[in-house]
Amino acid sequence: MRLTILGGGGFRVPLVYGALLGDRAEGRVSHVTLYDEDPARLTAMTRVLRDQAAAAAVQDAAGGRPAVDAPAVTATGDLDEALRGADFVFSAIRVGGLEGRASDERIALAEGVLGQETVGAGGVAYGLRTVPVARGIARRIARTAPGAWVINFTNPAGLVTEAMAEELGERVIGICDSPVGLGRRIARLLGARPQDAWIDYVGLNHLGWVRGLRIGGRDELPRLLADTEALESFEEGRLFGAEWLRSLGAIPNEYLHYYYFNRDTVRAYQEAKQTRGAFLRDQQRGFYAEAGRNGAPAGAALAAWDRTRAEREATYMAENREVAGVGERDGSDLESGGYEKVALALMRAIARDERATLILNVRNGSTLSVLDADAVIEVPCLVDANGAHPVGVEQLPLHAVGLVTAVKAVEREILAAAASGSRADAVKAFALHPLVDSVGVARRLLDGYAAEHPGLSYLR
Repeated sequence: MRLTILGGGGFRVPLVYGALLGDRAEGRVSHVTLYDEDPARLTAMTRVLRDQAAAAAVQDAAGGRPAVDAPAVTATGDLDEALRGADFVFSAIRVGGLEGRASDERIALAEGVLGQETVGAGGVAYGLRTVPVARGIARRIARTAPGAWVINFTNPAGLVTEAMAEELGERVIGICDSPVGLGRRIARLLGARPQDAWIDYVGLNHLGWVRGLRIGGRDELPRLLADTEALESFEEGRLFGAEWLRSLGAIPNEYLHYYYFNRDTVRAYQEAKQTRGAFLRDQQRGFYAEAGRNGAPAGAALAAWDRTRAEREATYMAENREVAGVGERDGSDLESGGYEKVALALMRAIARDERATLILNVRNGSTLSVLDADAVIEVPCLVDANGAHPVGVEQLPLHAVGLVTAVKAVEREILAAAASGSRADAVKAFALHPLVDSVGVARRLLDGYAAEHPGLSYLR
């Protein structure tokens, strides 16, 4: 089986390759093609994957396990070459790079609104420059690899999946690690193995709620909501607080902290020494320089990646934790098991017809009555050789309906602006977002972003 990774020089690629190295089943991925427009990043990432394969071979020998050939790795800057013959295409591009993310945050914060990469003004700006590129890639895939399944992790994941689905239909599926991590933490708190629990999770990408967690047919979430000590022992519980979670009767995705505590979070971001995007930009510059250095000993690139990743994970949503007064992340919140495992499980289910239940970003169909059939939502899905099929769920409460429909309206305006090139549509996308409080602010935001990002030059 052949896998192509778009954004193959990206920092998270070793997570995917590590998952592939651990897959010993028949029909596993045998070849990985990395596509990226930056040759230096491709060189650095190829070295990391080479070190990973060597380390896995040593571990197999030490553990007495039979040797398994690591997936072969090739790298290219030619998109059509990367796509030819692909069975699966994993999309993880970042239009504008981390420099763009840092600008998104800075420009929004100067206007007193949130600039996070998928939420608020920053998410709108990122979507406006990413959707045209994603649509172009989808057209190339439809032409060059029409039989391939596309797994989208490009942010904003739900929006980009919906844009690509215009060309690819049900053959593009979006994934995210946030619901997986949340469900895993809740299940373990309730004394269950995550794979044995049914997670009632509903919403949009980065805008969803766990409303129930069934173990053996019984919903155990009320038991957790009644236990303040248990509630405040994990990441989301500490962020939101037991009282607010009990008021909601659900556990929100961590990204809802930007909505429920918006003013506090904006202030914390404004007071921070450095925004998250600027931190990652500077951190990754150091990593790629080190990993790409000629003459480094074997294993050096992987060691540099491991160190950088540990720091990255430990500082995730640091400003939000500061607002909540919860200090550093707990060790259990740092463990791996995110989107790379979802991606592997998704590929297995489709390629081998190994049926699985996964929380994914897919077209709504008739799942949520407040949205149309083509709207991409994030819900539990049954996956088989024919793709991902959303499971029927209870409808959203009114407070969630308001947020979900408002944000989906914003996504639709972004899609419209990217298709029409209309500045008015783009302003409307900013102005309608629940976290942008003025049409005047929306106009200034677009002016600021358009001046900063060449990728928005299509807006007139």
